[in-house]
Amino acid sequence: MTTNCAMFTAVCELLGCRYPILQAGMGGVARAELVAAVAEAGAFGCLGMVRESPEMIRHQVQQVRTMTDRPFAVNLIPAATDPHLFASELDECLRLCVPTLIYFWDVVPDAIRRAKDAGCNVLHQVGSVEQALLAEQSGADAIIAQGVEAGGHVHGGVSSLVLLPLVVDAVSIPVVGSGGFAGGRSLVASLALGGQGIHCGTAFLATTESFAHDVHKQTVVDADSTDTIHTDAFAINWPPHSPVRVLKSEATTGIGDNLFGHSAADIPRRQIAEEEGRPIYLMSTDSPLKSMTGDLHKLAMYAGQVTGQVNEVATAGEVVERIVSEAEATILRLTSIR
Repeated sequence: MTTNCAMFTAVCELLGCRYPILQAGMGGVARAELVAAVAEAGAFGCLGMVRESPEMIRHQVQQVRTMTDRPFAVNLIPAATDPHLFASELDECLRLCVPTLIYFWDVVPDAIRRAKDAGCNVLHQVGSVEQALLAEQSGADAIIAQGVEAGGHVHGGVSSLVLLPLVVDAVSIPVVGSGGFAGGRSLVASLALGGQGIHCGTAFLATTESFAHDVHKQTVVDADSTDTIHTDAFAINWPPHSPVRVLKSEATTGIGDNLFGHSAADIPRRQIAEEEGRPIYLMSTDSPLKSMTGDLHKLAMYAGQVTGQVNEVATAGEVVERIVSEAEATILRLTSIR
């Protein structure tokens, strides 16, 4: 596979990857096998280690390093993690010399400074221009601008094609588009809007290397772009007012798109699954993983509106190759227009 020079951007140089395609650090789903496969394909992989123990982080980082010598990131969420746990997570990442940290949700300036002082690259995923500016002022190296059509937790209310150029114009550091990006044409669109690449979750969730359960992967493949809802009803395990985008399911019947200020404290605990002895509750933020058993179809089936473009469970390498090939063809077509 060749590399079009238009696709080697400042983000590629910063992160040490061949293509400006960043795999989202999906909690539970993005583990070593997926991250290594993405990195080996020339894109940039990220371990989803939100609220995981230092021991889990150590194990996953070591596993990645046995499968690839390519750089990668760890995703943490300072604002939605117990401060003591976050401090121990960050300490472990720094001890392991993780080259890049990707943060999400509200900007915590001290978390950025600690990582930068230790020599890490820091990217911050945000949902607004205001948070992008704060992340830049706090020392972040790049911004991931997440639109409301993204899957999983969503921190803003503006579509990515509107938010991306607004953030690009507001900050002086590289910006990557997130939400609605799963193909080569959308990569070119990001570049056209001033972005330096794309950040993809749904496309990589439905891969053979993903740690998502097969029921989740197949649900994504079978869904179309009208089958998602944006709601804060999945509230257990996260702070209030934390909306997510999930696929419609038995659990979402009667919910629809709503942001009603659901709080975990108001939701009765009804166990519907388990993971190695840990109870998994209905309306928790847990998504179905390979390690879980029970009524998995009732769990949070995270997916973005781009799910309509995901038509099969492929390997991570095939996903990267498809995006790059389509982007190269799109650039060639555009440059040949007279």
